[in-house]
Amino acid sequence: MNATMNTNLGDVMIDNEVIMKYAGSAAIECFGVVGMAAVSMKDGFAKLLRMDSLSRGVNVTVTDNKITIDFHIIVAYGVSISAVADNLVSNVRYKVEEFSGLTVEKINIYVEGIRVID
Repeated sequence: MNATMNTNLGDVMIDNEVIMKYAGSAAIECFGVVGMAAVSMKDGFAKLLRMDSLSRGVNVTVTDNKITIDFHIIVAYGVSISAVADNLVSNVRYKVEEFSGLTVEKINIYVEGIRVID
C-alpha cells in the first residue's frame, strides 16, 4: 500500500520506492553507516551495495499512513552500534516525516556486517 496525503487540492500518493530511496539516502549520511547491505539468501552473506542501489537495503511498509522502515546496514569498524542506531533513527525519522508529511511509526535496523574504513 502506498502513502496518501489529503490536501485541499486533492490526494497525493507517494510510491513506497520513493520513500525507500529517500530513507536510504538519509541513512547513509549518518556517522558510522558505511552503506546498505543486500543479504544473499543462497549463502547468507551480506554485500555492500553501490550508491545507486540504496533502496535494495531498505524496506518500507505503509499501514494507515504510518510508515515502518527496515534497514539492512553495514557499519564502520570501531564505532558504537547503539550510537549509530540512535543517530540513524533520529535522522531518518525527522527527514522522512518532513519529506512525506506522514508519521514514521517504527524503524528496524539490521546490522549485516562491519567494514574497516581508511
